Amino acid sequence: MDSVDEEARLLVNNAPISAPVNYTRDVHVLSFAFLLIFLAYGAAQNLESTVNTEEDLGTTSLGILYLSFTFFSLVASLVVRALGTKNALILGTTGYWLFTAANLKPTWFTMVPASLYLGFAASIIWVAQGTYLTSTARNHARKNGLHEGTVIGNFNGEFWGVFASHQVIGNIISLVVLKDEAGGSTNGTTVLFIIFLCVVTLGIVLMWFLRKEDSKEEEPSLPSASLHSSILSLSKSVVAPLADRRMILTIPLIAYSGLQAAFVWAKFTKQVVTPSLGVSGVGGAMAVYGAADAVCSLVAGRLTSGLPSITFLVSGGAVIQAVVFIWLLLGQSETLGTVYLLLISAVLGIGDGVFNTQLNALLGILFKHDTEGAFAQLKVWQSATISIVFFFSPYISMHTMLVIILSVLCLSYVAFLTLTVWVEKSFSRL
Repeated sequence: MDSVDEEARLLVNNAPISAPVNYTRDVHVLSFAFLLIFLAYGAAQNLESTVNTEEDLGTTSLGILYLSFTFFSLVASLVVRALGTKNALILGTTGYWLFTAANLKPTWFTMVPASLYLGFAASIIWVAQGTYLTSTARNHARKNGLHEGTVIGNFNGEFWGVFASHQVIGNIISLVVLKDEAGGSTNGTTVLFIIFLCVVTLGIVLMWFLRKEDSKEEEPSLPSASLHSSILSLSKSVVAPLADRRMILTIPLIAYSGLQAAFVWAKFTKQVVTPSLGVSGVGGAMAVYGAADAVCSLVAGRLTSGLPSITFLVSGGAVIQAVVFIWLLLGQSETLGTVYLLLISAVLGIGDGVFNTQLNALLGILFKHDTEGAFAQLKVWQSATISIVFFFSPYISMHTMLVIILSVLCLSYVAFLTLTVWVEKSFSRL
């Protein structure tokens, strides 16, 4: 009788209950594939405003890239659903390979097309990344009887911690390879980008080892759907989140996360780091930035268990970044020594680590039924903010930029606190 009862417990709808499955392997593979790809791209991006300076080719290319990123993020969720997350991730890697290759011969005819295509590829890879990681966390929690919010936080912490270390490795490579010469020129850029191209290729190969997403909520492939249903699906993924009060209150913080990152890439490296340490010193400062970002991402991910912990961590990240921006606004950057400069780099990295992990965890928790749409909105608003900074940074003074970034920080933090209070009240009524 006991054996019969045991068999009955192991069967649901005539199908055996699946044994616990460990999905951490996929998080490891995804994290290290992104590490390889972005240690090359991230270091290249940090150098664009200081290496490709002719007619502001570097900053303009990045502006075009993120403008393209913004536009294609509107339809990225549709493409990800059509291809599946693994295929979308692989397709997305091709844009980073092409952009890195274009830097071997940086002209308007190579950089602009590569930037446009990378905007498309980036929109696909980032929506797929957020969707894949969240789905993997949910599957891991469900099949192993774990708390979903905690698993989402842990998986995001590992991913963003490993990912953020790309700033350390990539910029150390830049620091070693690049040499400043008399007259302000820099030697070693061709060798550097050849190395980066090989690294990106390894990352693309690694991405193939991901297992396909196992999601009960996965939608049917769109190519077989009618044009009408495809348009409705696109409308739902783009417009529907904007009718959700939770998303409206999250968007300011999303925009700020893009703004603070773009400030580091476009203004901090060019107007604070380069005058003090030279072009080759950008790699060292950004390596410190990346190390702090990586450690903070791992710690913040481990501390994330739900909305209260997210609120606490976002508050801490906002305060420490505000202190740095006020310090720079008061003109202290003019007297910074190497130690203080590296300390500021570390603090900015800590803030970036907080916002990356907590925004991804927040969207994964609040938008369970439209993960693709939520992460598409994340990239739309982040990339739109970044593109604006890159386009206008040559014409905006450091003082004006700092005033803008502090204003957006205050607005986004108030909106975020409003969101947390409203969500907590909504849950308390249930």
